[in-house]
Amino acid sequence: MNLEFDEKNKYVVSVNISKEKGTSKTPQEKIELNNFGVVGDAHSGSWHRQVSLLAQEDIDKFSLLDANNRKFLPGEFAENITTKGIDFKKVAILDRLKIGETELEISQIGKSCHGDGCAIFVEVGKCVMPKSGVFARVIKSGTINKNDKIEYFPRPLKIKVITLSDRAFYGEYEDKSGPKILELLNEYFEDKRWHAEYFYKLLADDKILLEEELKNSVNEKVDIIFTTGGTGIGPKDFTPDVIEKFCDKTIPGIMENIRLKYYDKIPSSILSRSLAAVKDKTLIFALPGSVKAVQDYIDEITKILEHAILMLHGLGH
Repeated sequence: MNLEFDEKNKYVVSVNISKEKGTSKTPQEKIELNNFGVVGDAHSGSWHRQVSLLAQEDIDKFSLLDANNRKFLPGEFAENITTKGIDFKKVAILDRLKIGETELEISQIGKSCHGDGCAIFVEVGKCVMPKSGVFARVIKSGTINKNDKIEYFPRPLKIKVITLSDRAFYGEYEDKSGPKILELLNEYFEDKRWHAEYFYKLLADDKILLEEELKNSVNEKVDIIFTTGGTGIGPKDFTPDVIEKFCDKTIPGIMENIRLKYYDKIPSSILSRSLAAVKDKTLIFALPGSVKAVQDYIDEITKILEHAILMLHGLGH
């Protein structure tokens, strides 16, 4: 029994359907996918968990651990598609799979165990699906056949930090707040299931340059933009004004909470005009220009950051 993932050879081992939830699925020669998921399957619907996937390699490992030497078969864990060659413990939400003529987008990693509502759990007291399975929604409909080739496309999470500072831009001093944001975000995403990519831009205090950089970033499908600098009430503090005019909507609660949290300790923090906003599917956060401030802000923003990303892509609640 080969338990290794041969990532060069990705294909469908089995396609499976069940008429009722909480039961094992029955292997088929092919399945049809539409906008609601697998046609004829109990889990089909207008939600994000339309199609479930599980690797044969993980099923085999689970079988080896069973005290009764039970060999578990494709479909028994209620997965719609049993695969070979893909380690689902490495995929991220928003990654895509092309299988036959269809396209799927990963929408959830693992799940909570249903306990008595799960046929395998009732039989052996545990299940592999909660930790090793993934769920997807249908992007392109069509037919999936047993033995179809699978193409996997990791989806990078693009994060850009923009520092606005005349003095840093002209070399009078080193920008420290921008690199600090990058450092903190890298630490945060290090053990998360995202393919994070980072970009950095240093700008002079110029409204036109900032607006152009924002437009370019959104056109390049950057997911999250952090600006630092220009959030006060001074003559050159225009960052929130440019961003608010550029964006589709603001998210006032995030920054209001941060200002109030630090007011007793740092009364001047209430003067910050820091801003959180959305343009298309890009989150934008305008932070103050000091290293200490960005540390405080990032600590709070990361509490809701992943959920905000999911909401923008129709996956949050």
